[in-house]
Amino acid sequence: MKEIASLMDFRPSIKVVDATLRDGGLVNDFYFTDEFVRALYEANIRAGVDYMEMGYKASREMFDESKFGKWKFCDDDDIREIVGDNDTSLKLAVMADVGRCNYKRDIVSRSESPIDLIRVATYLNTIPAAADMIEDAKKKGYEVSCNIMAISSGQESELRVALDILGKTSVDVFYIVDSYGSLYPEQIARITDTYMEFAEKYGKKLGIHAHNNQQLAFANTIEAVGDGVDWLDATYFGMGRGAGNCAMELLLGFLRNPKYNNYYVIQFIEQYMNKLKEDGVVWGYDLQYLMTGLLNQHPRTAIEFTREKRKDYAEFYKEIVAQD
Repeated sequence: MKEIASLMDFRPSIKVVDATLRDGGLVNDFYFTDEFVRALYEANIRAGVDYMEMGYKASREMFDESKFGKWKFCDDDDIREIVGDNDTSLKLAVMADVGRCNYKRDIVSRSESPIDLIRVATYLNTIPAAADMIEDAKKKGYEVSCNIMAISSGQESELRVALDILGKTSVDVFYIVDSYGSLYPEQIARITDTYMEFAEKYGKKLGIHAHNNQQLAFANTIEAVGDGVDWLDATYFGMGRGAGNCAMELLLGFLRNPKYNNYYVIQFIEQYMNKLKEDGVVWGYDLQYLMTGLLNQHPRTAIEFTREKRKDYAEFYKEIVAQD
């Protein structure tokens, strides 16, 4: 059981990362209005959030620009339209997926960009390519984190090799990512121990990005905090792919850091997130996402079930069990 001090004590090293535009963009194909993005930016500043993820640096050769909003691609000029010179304490981030971005061309020198942090996303089998992306971003002057996705479906031996490879790079933060929302707090504790071994060996920070398929995104994030993880991803109203993510309003309500002010998060939800729901944008816990989480499966089948507005949950369960 965690020491109460590790859960309730003020820890200045904690960084909160708002992933609403990026993970939430997977729900509405990144079609956020400038008004929404600007209001979210202002809410993050007022709430004391440390980083705001603007979206992806996706390749236009791989993704049809006409099918996505601009935050799928995060042109620096589009970011500047929102933030200007960003003369604030809020830092800006983008995610770059291994194999899905032209990082050598589309990620320019930090001195020419409003972006502060490049978040490299990789699977265990693409770690060498991730290492190259990390070094490219570091040479250009960025802070760099690395999200190792779908770790619940990998072997511990593979994870240890991956962390050792990444530890030798100039990455700043390793991220624990529960891509399928299948992990429990006890598992997060054990995984954190493994990550911490390599973080301490190589002088890295740790982060967590949790999904809510089993309504455990917040619980798993709290577990990670108690285990010494400092970088915490969250989204307003839990908006994110499928079942969504750890909710910002829950996380800031939990953290004992006087710089965070949850009022502005709640105000933004009232004014903007409820409107998205009313307009038919769908995310959040539901039975189909629970099922894929229980079975440690990617939620793509549950996303399709939702898109088709199916309600035959028992039949869906039979279908995905057969795929297991």
